[in-house]
Amino acid sequence: MDSFDDAALGRWIRTFAGLVAANKDVLTELDSAIGDADHGANMDRGMRAVVAALDGTEPAGAAALLKQVGMTLVSTVGGASGPLYGTFFLRMATAAGEVDSLDGPAFAKALHAGLEGVVARGKAEAGDKTMFDALAPAVEALDRSMAAGAPLAEALRAATAAAENGRDATIPMLARKGRASYLGERSVGHQDPGATSTALLVAAAATALDKG
Repeated sequence: MDSFDDAALGRWIRTFAGLVAANKDVLTELDSAIGDADHGANMDRGMRAVVAALDGTEPAGAAALLKQVGMTLVSTVGGASGPLYGTFFLRMATAAGEVDSLDGPAFAKALHAGLEGVVARGKAEAGDKTMFDALAPAVEALDRSMAAGAPLAEALRAATAAAENGRDATIPMLARKGRASYLGERSVGHQDPGATSTALLVAAAATALDKG
């Protein structure tokens, strides 16, 4: 399978929800060091609400499904995560358009739109110690792999590795955005929770496509 149809998109979201639930305590522990200690709980609550909404009536078409995910996250996730993740999926939905499935180029286009939404909402740049530091390298790796002729599933595995490297690279960074920036030098030496959940998001996409 080398495209995201409704089933694969739903599988991606449910896989991400499962990873968030499994890593809820880790995300909370990371956020307790440099944030409000609520990233794990907030994301888990939001993704449970997303899955419940999908289980109720799963929308037909990529745009409708992604829009529902985004709207649910905006309305149920507290802190900065709700607006950021919600905007990510809403921008993906707009870029996807009224189609039944997203092939490699279409999925990459939607991811780019999601990334641009995160930047517009959070004003983050590389090195700010945010989810951008995992998401941007993932999108770039996906582009490089597909440009080299890799199928989408393989490109997503490369994107996952890039996201995980970006996540790890936040540890020595000095936070320049968000709650963590208030800590100044004390933010150094801690892995960013937003980058950590973003790496789970990218990994979930790769897993969902592999299982198709």
